[in-house]
Amino acid sequence: MNEHRERRLRTRWRQAARTAVAAAASVGIAVLAIGFTAGAAQATASPADRGTSNVSLAAAPVSRVAAGDLHTCAIRTDGTLWCWGNNFYGQLGDGTNTNRTGPVRIGDATTWARIDAGSSNTCAVRTDGTLWCWGGNSNGQLGDGTTTRRNSPVRVGDATTWASVSTGANHTCAIRTNGTLWCWGLNRHAQLGVGTSPYVSTTPVQVGTATTWASVTTGYAHTCATRTDRTLWCWGSSSDGQLGLGIREYRGTPTQVGTATWNGVTAGYVHTCAVRTDGTLWCWGENGYGQVGGGTGFQTTPLQVGTATSWARVEASIDSSCATRTDGSLWCWGNNGSGQLGDGTTTHRSTPTRVGTGTTWADSFAVSYHACAARTDGSLWCWGDNSFGQLGDGTTTNRPTPTQVALPG
Repeated sequence: MNEHRERRLRTRWRQAARTAVAAAASVGIAVLAIGFTAGAAQATASPADRGTSNVSLAAAPVSRVAAGDLHTCAIRTDGTLWCWGNNFYGQLGDGTNTNRTGPVRIGDATTWARIDAGSSNTCAVRTDGTLWCWGGNSNGQLGDGTTTRRNSPVRVGDATTWASVSTGANHTCAIRTNGTLWCWGLNRHAQLGVGTSPYVSTTPVQVGTATTWASVTTGYAHTCATRTDRTLWCWGSSSDGQLGLGIREYRGTPTQVGTATWNGVTAGYVHTCAVRTDGTLWCWGENGYGQVGGGTGFQTTPLQVGTATSWARVEASIDSSCATRTDGSLWCWGNNGSGQLGDGTTTHRSTPTRVGTGTTWADSFAVSYHACAARTDGSLWCWGDNSFGQLGDGTTTNRPTPTQVALPG
């Protein structure tokens, strides 16, 4: 397992992604949001949400949101699914490859329950326990037994017991209601948790025999998960210490991270963050943009972020991290090149920086080169990179502070 090769591959991937973003911005790409009849608008905001316009428009409430590299999807409280942004690989799922600057409804189902977005693909669980994926599929990450792109949702097998799903750059993992864990896609760095073989799996493979898995998260080439006893386990690449095991080499099967108890975990591309049951926040792995929230250089073991004991939930992706506290405040840190930290600047932050002064942020939020978050009133707000309309405001203008997204209906 060649970790130096991985770093070269990762560097090329990031350069390609950033080139695409830069190219889109430089030519001022504008796309017609076909089907977005209501028109995205920016709602009236308090000083806590500086940077939004003073146009007011009622928006349908949102229960879940997911952010891919250049696209966004959200589930409304009525169970409908909406996506927008880049659609080159069909990751919006609307049956086309047309980019959208505003939300478009995906199919006519009203039973969507959970959603996650990878680099160029999307997966979601319905209330009947079925799992559906769409978008890029070059490494079988859609789990449908092929490597064919899909521009509309395709069902993953025939199981009706899926509970949650996480999809990363090239692999996907999901937990069933019986507590079993399943992964599929690229296994170059053993990120599927079944050793180094197969190299690619286009259908779900079970990770061990445990029936106590509670949550799972996928990064660029690593995976972490918690069990019902609140222990934390990671596997795959640890080129920059992202497994938290004090090593910089891979692990082919789940390996426990320390002995602490955890409430949840999230994987960035090459870093990881998690909240402990005592409300403290810990991060580790690559730290080039300060995404670990402290220390200098990569961290191979969990590093506590500040001293607060009121952290509620954390999300990470690419080189940025965001977390909420129990008081409803939202904090972000790491890469801020596109304004994805929401603090009104494009300055990278190595410690948590508060997003406005609001105290009504809910537990559904996501961060990538852009970020989106729901509030307790069900309103959805996005900020950061908008080169493909992934902020859903009807434009391709970057926003360094939260801007409300109005879903039609």
